[in-house]
Amino acid sequence: MSSKESCRTELRIAIRQLTDRCLYSASKWAAEQLVGIEQDPAKFTPSNTRFQRGSSSIRRKYRTHEITATPTTGVSYIATPVMEEDELVDADFYLLAKSYFDCREYKRAAHVLRDQIGRKSVFLRSYALYMAGEKRKEEEMIELDGPLGKSDAMNQELVSIERELSTLRKNGTVDPFCLYLYGLVLKQKGNENLARTVLVESVNSYPWNWNAWTELQSLCTTVDILNSLNLSSHWMKDFFLASTYQELRMHNESLTKYEYLLGTFGFSNYIQAQIAKAQYSLREFDQVEAIFEELLRTDPYRVEDMDMYSNVLYAKECFSALSYLAHRVFMTDKYRPESCCIIGNYYSLKGQHEKSVVYFRRALKLNKNYLSAWTLMGHEFVEMKNTPAAVDAYRRAVDIDPCDYRAWYGLGQAYEMMGMPFYALHYFKKSVFLQPNDSRLWIAMAQCYETDQLRMLDEAIKCYRRASNCNDREAIALHQLAKLHSELGRPEEAAFYYRKDLERMESEEREGPNMVEALLYLAKYYKSQKRFEEAEVYCTRLLDYTGPVSLKYLTTISI
Repeated sequence: MSSKESCRTELRIAIRQLTDRCLYSASKWAAEQLVGIEQDPAKFTPSNTRFQRGSSSIRRKYRTHEITATPTTGVSYIATPVMEEDELVDADFYLLAKSYFDCREYKRAAHVLRDQIGRKSVFLRSYALYMAGEKRKEEEMIELDGPLGKSDAMNQELVSIERELSTLRKNGTVDPFCLYLYGLVLKQKGNENLARTVLVESVNSYPWNWNAWTELQSLCTTVDILNSLNLSSHWMKDFFLASTYQELRMHNESLTKYEYLLGTFGFSNYIQAQIAKAQYSLREFDQVEAIFEELLRTDPYRVEDMDMYSNVLYAKECFSALSYLAHRVFMTDKYRPESCCIIGNYYSLKGQHEKSVVYFRRALKLNKNYLSAWTLMGHEFVEMKNTPAAVDAYRRAVDIDPCDYRAWYGLGQAYEMMGMPFYALHYFKKSVFLQPNDSRLWIAMAQCYETDQLRMLDEAIKCYRRASNCNDREAIALHQLAKLHSELGRPEEAAFYYRKDLERMESEEREGPNMVEALLYLAKYYKSQKRFEEAEVYCTRLLDYTGPVSLKYLTTISI
């Protein structure tokens, strides 16, 4: 069996098993990867296209023991343990409980399975109790503090679920799905080390549950933790590593992994979206835009990740494209957090910041932990000069994800607006620690050092140097380095950076006040050095510009 056929077989069985246990998001992810597997050229015919193929084959029945390790060229995978279905399940009771679960009647579902001892039944009963506790927790949060308030509400079912699943694990009678739920409970209770251990056991036993990988990823906050995991070799591990690298801001490593996975999953929209996400972090906006345009062509009703596409359109000031995208997601599903963020970006680009805040608030009512909405709403409050509200929004963002450099950067901007540069500097340092290759963050910190309260110009110079080495696309760092060295009485260094800035402006065919300033300084510098021929070159170039400053200096230097 070929590697692609093995992947198809595994995923088809996994989809059935995940759906049977009400893990619908994991089942959806697996189904998307199944469709994303590159088609065999021998079978690729007009009647069996990417979107039509497999409609009958998916319905074929596969026995559990048919799952095999997936061989991939150049990689040796070990055999994955096969999960046998237990025979202690009363099908009628299980179907009734599953129906209640699908109708969000979680307590009824758990009650129906109260006397069932089969592994499937134990998992669904425990999972139903967990979801009932989550539902009640959300209700308490809204009742006590409103949809956007902070609350200490807890899932009251965690203790009983942990007790039961811990006993089953000790007895060796726990299945991979119960291990996943046990890890989820331990994570919520703050026992992260044991949660990681349990989740690793789960994915090693049953690697096709993407929900378990996602929870494990959230517990891998450093590269050292990631490297310490004892994970079995399987192609699902490659998906996990690619996604975790992205969260750890190892974007180039993530891109390498996803490009490798494209060898098998060549039609995967998920992989394409993740590649776009990595390139977005690397600020390759043109490539990101091209990927999302293709995704919308092949999947016109897609909403996932489209808020990132709207951020790119916002940054590039593409009014018409952003308007079209906002209308498209509004007609598809207007009550999705992503849709609300896209519409909020549209109003922000139009300068209607109050309307923008309304939609970001709506996104947070739908999902109060939606990180992007908190950060973007903070940006809007900054635009509206409402710095206390901006600070609150950014702080909520860093509470959700302490590694969100955009929120730390926003906090720095807000405190800088309030005339508190020491606080601003603290938050800028946080942001550059998390994203050391972003020139904008170094420039912001340098400008903070330049403020009248600090006047730490040598520190500002160090920051501008880092910005210059990080591909400063706004072309700010070189000019500021030249000005600061000039101000500090270092003419040689100032001339060096003015020359570099001038060369850059010439290569990019840019003109403006900075070019005139550079030409004037270099002409004056070379005159003071008695290098009149070089001074004459810069003076001659100044003849192309008009203005009282350049004319006055040309007259002076010619005397």
